[in-house]
Amino acid sequence: MSQKSSAYFLLTGLMLIFSSCDKEGITEGYVEVKDGYALSAGTSTIYSNSAYAYDTEADWISGSNKTRWNRGNTLYDDGPRDNAGLGPVYAGYSCGSCHNRTGRSIPAAWSDAEGSGKYGFSSMLVYVSRKNGKFFQDYGRVLHDQSIYGVEAEGKLKITKNYRKFQFPDGEDYELCWFSYKITDWYADSIAPEDLFCTVRIPLRHVGMGQMMSIDPHEIEQLALRSNYPEYGISGKCNYITERGVRQLGLSGNKAQHADLTVELGFSSDMGYTNSRYPEEICRGQAQINQGSMMGLLYDRLDATTEDMENVDLYMQANGVPARRNVNDSTVMRGEQMFYKAKCHLCHVTTLHTKVGGSTLLNGTRLPWLGGQTIHPYSDFLLHDMGSEICGVGLNDNYQSGLAMGNEWRTTPLWGIGLQQVVNGHTYFLHDGRARNFVEAIMWHGGEGEASKNIFKNMNKRDRDALVKFLQSL
Repeated sequence: MSQKSSAYFLLTGLMLIFSSCDKEGITEGYVEVKDGYALSAGTSTIYSNSAYAYDTEADWISGSNKTRWNRGNTLYDDGPRDNAGLGPVYAGYSCGSCHNRTGRSIPAAWSDAEGSGKYGFSSMLVYVSRKNGKFFQDYGRVLHDQSIYGVEAEGKLKITKNYRKFQFPDGEDYELCWFSYKITDWYADSIAPEDLFCTVRIPLRHVGMGQMMSIDPHEIEQLALRSNYPEYGISGKCNYITERGVRQLGLSGNKAQHADLTVELGFSSDMGYTNSRYPEEICRGQAQINQGSMMGLLYDRLDATTEDMENVDLYMQANGVPARRNVNDSTVMRGEQMFYKAKCHLCHVTTLHTKVGGSTLLNGTRLPWLGGQTIHPYSDFLLHDMGSEICGVGLNDNYQSGLAMGNEWRTTPLWGIGLQQVVNGHTYFLHDGRARNFVEAIMWHGGEGEASKNIFKNMNKRDRDALVKFLQSL
């Protein structure tokens, strides 16, 4: 057994032993780890704090899998060669255009004064519908703000920022920001604002995707049965959705509204690349389907093969998860204590396990290397009500996904979150990027997150700063 493997089994064993201890909020799971690193994802843990910490293959990738990983990496970053098949309308030209280095490209809300982004590209996913939930005839569920030559884009997103100042009990100031949205340049008839429902999402970080797809679903369901903490107002629930004709536990997405990584859906809906699962152009039935002199020639073949799609799926699932850093730093250790004191761990569950056999890619390829692992995603992957009003708006977007209501959101996995600044150059968080840093993200917690937020709010500055330092170590 290698030295790394020995350290892994020692660490995970100790964490299981210590995870049941709770001394007045002092961290349950802290174990001193040699060299200042902590394993995050078992065999897929990598030791990187570079700009490619989200975009590096796990050590178990080799041979033909490495070849396929490279192909998937290229497709993810750049899309099909020469953008063949892109559009005719699209929201991004590749996965990497929004998920830079498999992280979060800077959302246009912060990179552009009007919110439309450089060259009109928002790198934000815009859902549009009528107030009654029905779609508009000339628009799908997603606003496509880009188009190929000779075709009109569906519209452009404009964002207005709103600000309000607050103060912690000890006198330190903080500020919260939230967004108002307007869509302009409709390609068809303008939609009256009073009939328009619009909700906007920034890209998720694609960290730990293989581990998430390998999680034992029974463990998540047991967490849902046990995650009732009435003293803190917490009660998580599962989301179930039907995909490919099978009703399954949802794990992926802001509201756990998908059972897979939506590779085929993303290529179709976001980029306009047809594939075997979604063979029709995304704007079929819309007026601009007849625009462009060569449009009629684009429909007789698929833009991406099933092998292409599975290579991207492999790439996403085989990326490593960066190990924790600075775990023996005294401030980080204190921050970890504050994390538990604030009861953050009741939703951001530190330790889960993957099922025997690992995950299965979308075309049936098995990844057994991901099976039987102890992982530390800092999430229960359950839905929680986060929507009580803050600044008159809160985190309720009134958008239902499966069993998830507008005020319910999946607990965001925190592994790797401390490297987002290094990888993507920013610290914008929450589903729409309104939080500019960890403090603002915490202070937007409402509903089931209210109790933890209030504990954090009433800490002294030293302890608040330490908790943030702990999050930066993940």
